[in-house]
Amino acid sequence: MTLAAPKFLFVPVSSAEGVGEYMRSLIVADEVKQRWPNATIQFILSRQAPYALTCPYPAALLDDTPTKNIKAVNDFMSFFLPDFVIFDASGRRSQLVHANKLGAKVIFLSQHKRKRSRGMKILRARVTDSHWVVQPEFVIGPISWLDRLKLRLIEKPEPTVTGPIFVNPNPKHQAALLSEYGLTVGEFIILNAGSGGHTNSRGFIVEEFALAAASIYQATQIPCVIVYGPNYPNTMIEAEGVTAIQELNHGELIDLLDAAKVAVLSGGDTLLQAIALKKPCLSVAVSKDQNYRLKVCEERGLTVCSDNKAQRISDGLVELMQADNLLKLETALAQCDCVNGLELGMNIITALYRNKFGVH
Repeated sequence: MTLAAPKFLFVPVSSAEGVGEYMRSLIVADEVKQRWPNATIQFILSRQAPYALTCPYPAALLDDTPTKNIKAVNDFMSFFLPDFVIFDASGRRSQLVHANKLGAKVIFLSQHKRKRSRGMKILRARVTDSHWVVQPEFVIGPISWLDRLKLRLIEKPEPTVTGPIFVNPNPKHQAALLSEYGLTVGEFIILNAGSGGHTNSRGFIVEEFALAAASIYQATQIPCVIVYGPNYPNTMIEAEGVTAIQELNHGELIDLLDAAKVAVLSGGDTLLQAIALKKPCLSVAVSKDQNYRLKVCEERGLTVCSDNKAQRISDGLVELMQADNLLKLETALAQCDCVNGLELGMNIITALYRNKFGVH
């Protein structure tokens, strides 16, 4: 632990299904490394997660998600002695307390009302230095007057609404990626069902996206690109007019999303990133916790929703692309104040760094 080489520990929810919390932690970790090149960065992950062995930073692997491994996480913190611990939708109160006792600055990220409420409970809030809400306020709503009063009484700040956190498009990298796949800006459709591991009664939902992509190309003659995701275990489907990609890193996915004409996405973090990028999209809930978010976004005219059947996805996207419908969606997106929260989050970390090390 030195001023020039702070130690950061990232503890995202990690499992065999979702990938959003891990990806968000990676984005913040990469930004930390840019800001403090000598920083030591460490992750704690479930070994059940498909990305556990490909994490670009050292990772301590547990038998289950870190939240359920209280002692193992606490023991590792005692060994590692971090300056900062970032819990992304994870962490028992005792784990946050332990991090605080070790002198670490504790950051907690929540993405749903339930997690946000948990993060504001007095005994947790007392040991949390910064609480980020990674949903736009129009989705999650304001905190109650009672929560505001409780936080004021214990002299803790209200959660900071960062909104979605992602890497901004990189024009140079984007041009190279488009060249690699033979694509042109604004002349292709991108489809992504999140991690690729979510299922319905018929199998993997991303396979419905793949069938929809083939139908969309036949109906529109616009090339489609489908990104299956790291958790999809089967052979990718081949179809005319459809480019199938197993996996992209976050920056590459954002570059393609930014360059696409329209998108078909799950209701996870990528949807909010698309809204921040002002990209018209049709969205599909691939897990129960996405339904409310999609309902709110659709009510505000920021997306069009579909169920997870291939034909409904295809029909919905073709209808969305009709000139009047597309203009309506683009107008609502242009007026939405949802933006990339990465810079705000990094400003908070920098302020905590200065406070911890007495830098002004």
